[in-house]
Amino acid sequence: MTDLPAGLSALADRYDVLLCDVWGVIHNGVASFPEACQALVEWRAHHGPVILISNSPRPSADVVAQLDALGVPRAAWSAFVTSGDATRTLLAQRAPGPVWTVGPDRDAVLYEGLGLAFSGPEDAAFISVTGLFNDEAEGPEDYRERLATAAERGLALVCANPDRVVQRGDRLIYCGGALADLYEGLGGQVLMAGKPYAPIYDLALAEAEALKGGPVDRSRVLCIGDGVITDVKGAQDQGLACLFIAKGIHGEAALGPDGKLDPAKVEGLLAAESVGATHAMGDLVW
Repeated sequence: MTDLPAGLSALADRYDVLLCDVWGVIHNGVASFPEACQALVEWRAHHGPVILISNSPRPSADVVAQLDALGVPRAAWSAFVTSGDATRTLLAQRAPGPVWTVGPDRDAVLYEGLGLAFSGPEDAAFISVTGLFNDEAEGPEDYRERLATAAERGLALVCANPDRVVQRGDRLIYCGGALADLYEGLGGQVLMAGKPYAPIYDLALAEAEALKGGPVDRSRVLCIGDGVITDVKGAQDQGLACLFIAKGIHGEAALGPDGKLDPAKVEGLLAAESVGATHAMGDLVW
């Protein structure tokens, strides 16, 4: 049965390191969550390092400005790793390509310095997906025909953001993982390095070891996230404890009529994907 602590402070004596998701836990793409940010500030100041671990398809250095703009304080985190960081290795292994890139222009930084050539889908040697070209107006079905042709050609698809959806303000928008799902359904090969896959956790734990100046006891590492098939499954696959933030992308689905976390609904969300979480809270608070 998943433990339901009142706040992060109740877990302070059990863990030394936090690997904390970003979108849906400390901001919603429009504004930061002050109580969640303050919880991380308290943890970092008094208990240990906080490694932000995000499925953003861009390298972490390029995402810091976004965190600043959203009001996430620098004091809330010690280091930052992204799916983009982990994915650059997969991309470099396939240089010079050429690669057909799918995603918004803001993600172009992912490819800098990798020696890749670029082409359309007809001439590509593989595909790289960071998201939809226009996630405000498009959905996965808008890509079916083009992806079906690529799958018939046997092209591998590298997905730099395994998230299927994220919350932007009060709406859910599609991410790269939704296109990866479609491509697999069309018989295509998909490669990913972000959550729930091992490479991003290897990077995050290496950052923790560098900050602590030595080995990290994995039994004292706590992953925090709102994505059942990314954050919770990733922690489970790595043998790490997980604090599931049940509202996040699931909104009110985990709440009872009184507005409080409903244990049965929490278990239902987890069981639907055949995973379990060590702890769960509605929102991250201290």
